[in-house]
Amino acid sequence: MRTANINRETAETRVAVELNLDGAGAAKIDTGIAFFDHMLTLLFRHALIDATIKAVGDIAVDGHHTVEDTGIVIGQALDRALGDKRGINRYGSMLLPMEEALAQIALDFSGRPLLVYRANFSAARTGDFDVALAREFFRALTVCAKMNLHIALLSVDEPHHSLEAIFKGVGRSLRQAVALDPRETGIPSSKGTLA
Repeated sequence: MRTANINRETAETRVAVELNLDGAGAAKIDTGIAFFDHMLTLLFRHALIDATIKAVGDIAVDGHHTVEDTGIVIGQALDRALGDKRGINRYGSMLLPMEEALAQIALDFSGRPLLVYRANFSAARTGDFDVALAREFFRALTVCAKMNLHIALLSVDEPHHSLEAIFKGVGRSLRQAVALDPRETGIPSSKGTLA
């Protein structure tokens, strides 16, 4: 089983993440930030990764620490569950529409973390959620999962739909990248390692 269970505790947050890369997309998410929970549920549903996430943070201050630290722990769990990445597709990409929004995603579990994030939103918030926190989440996820992730919001109007396109698109790209390729018997790199 390609699974991971990671707990992280700081003075600002406590985050527990369980992942099963070969699941069906079942998600139990509780970060105390309802919109973020919704986005993570969509991401894992479209990735077909089972996820249980519990985060407790200083959201009375704002959501930054909780969102970023959740990204850290999800990234660590992805990295652990993938192991040496033997047999995976490695790459994933998606062009995903959500109503008037259109997101383009490409990712690579290269072992060399880098986030390229090009998303301008029509408003700074959707409900109580600061849309700038999405970038912080994906930056933390990228670094700790040791992946290269490109996100481009190509068409934007309403910020809820725009973020939904991004999170679903990342989920679909993860689904492709972590899937096992029956023709790949080793590590999908000419170097022989993805670290």
